[in-house]
Amino acid sequence: MTKASFVGFSAPAEPMDERKLVIFRIQTKILDVMTRRLLEKGFYWILPVILSKATDPLWPDPEFSIEKKIEVEIYGERVRAMQSMIVHKRVLVSLGPEKFFILSPNIRIERRQRAATGRHLYEFTQLEVEVADAKMEDIFRIFEDLITKSIEAVKRDLGGELKLLGRDLKIPEPPFKVYKRKELEERYGKDWSIEVARHSIDPVWVTDIPRQFYDYEDEATGEWRNFDLILPEGFGEVISGAEREYEYEKLSRKMERDGIDKSQYGLILRLAEKGLLKPSAGAGLGVERFVAYVAGVEHVAEVQPFPRVPGVVPEI
Repeated sequence: MTKASFVGFSAPAEPMDERKLVIFRIQTKILDVMTRRLLEKGFYWILPVILSKATDPLWPDPEFSIEKKIEVEIYGERVRAMQSMIVHKRVLVSLGPEKFFILSPNIRIERRQRAATGRHLYEFTQLEVEVADAKMEDIFRIFEDLITKSIEAVKRDLGGELKLLGRDLKIPEPPFKVYKRKELEERYGKDWSIEVARHSIDPVWVTDIPRQFYDYEDEATGEWRNFDLILPEGFGEVISGAEREYEYEKLSRKMERDGIDKSQYGLILRLAEKGLLKPSAGAGLGVERFVAYVAGVEHVAEVQPFPRVPGVVPEI
């Protein structure tokens, strides 16, 4: 299917063809390799949270494109659908296991125009990783390992499946190249992320991106210790992450600067005020987008059994 054909897409009421089953086999292999390697490295596997008073504001991320935030009332309290588990990760890494991962469902009601990009969904899953006292380079190495080893396994064990999809997949060689956002903006302009995805041969890291209050910002230099991983062939950003803010005064000041409602983040502010919020670093990998890249599909919705395309509400 082409990207445009998914704009009005709804799930078909007929048996899945072999192509769809092949994509699911690739996804299964990827998740098997990634979770096994994290477990071998001593990570805890934590189950996700779906509804909470606190979730990622996603603001003022320059990629923010949320049409509506989902809120419901339970037990007389207002709660929100999870947009990402960053708040919960910060609490958990400070008070519990110091390195863990989560396969975390996210609900982000993207503007319907994003259906045609081929890269956006309004329900998707992130492989979230968080590590206490880590730096962003530590997170680079973790995800470079997960990406290269999972692609190696797909090429080794599922060569027939890749052939059926017509996919000639290259195994990237770590360490991946690292660029500063400013140098890419100077080269490509404001659409640097799209242009990098078009012109790169391998995945590349991009650092220093002005973003949410919880990403670490060096106030002396103005540098943000955060990053995206951009996939080649137009597939775009697949990982976002950062070193984290942990000092109360900085968190409070940045929330005020960005117009963030502090009452939604009272727990992490109290932990920070008591000196209990640990420095950490982490990131989330978009599972569907990575599988779409490995399989070489036209639209990321092809990897979902029940596609969640912006602007489309299917029967089930």
